[in-house]
Amino acid sequence: MNQRPNLSTARAPLNLLMVEDDDGDVKAVRRALYRAGIEATMIRAVDGVEALSIMRGRARPHPSIPYIVLADIQMPRMNGLEFLNELRKDCSLKQVIVFVLTTSNNDQDKRKAYEAGISGYILKQNAGRDYRPLIETLDRFWNIVSFPDVRPSEE
Repeated sequence: MNQRPNLSTARAPLNLLMVEDDDGDVKAVRRALYRAGIEATMIRAVDGVEALSIMRGRARPHPSIPYIVLADIQMPRMNGLEFLNELRKDCSLKQVIVFVLTTSNNDQDKRKAYEAGISGYILKQNAGRDYRPLIETLDRFWNIVSFPDVRPSEE
């Protein structure tokens, strides 16, 4: 009789880069990771400028490769849509997996985000009051999807 493999031993830790200027949302995601018992590394950037610097290896800490980006739309200096456009212009980073996590339910924002190649547009109000359903979904995604090898550019 064949036994199913024990998936818990094969699971790689979830690596997240959260691009978010709201401290409360960052704390909520960290809490959700803890409460769901998901092993994860999370790095935070407060806007698109800082995120690109981290992703290009110009700032510490850098995320372990591969990683998933959770990016807000409404941020100072460089908003989420500007960040996505810059990211997709960078040959070494354009394949990074990005999910938008935002309060913006604006159809134009959604359209522009999908045109920039995001993997999903998630409204904060639909992500679960404590973000746990979102985190559990990302963890499942992380453990079944094959990611490209993305390294910082040598600019």
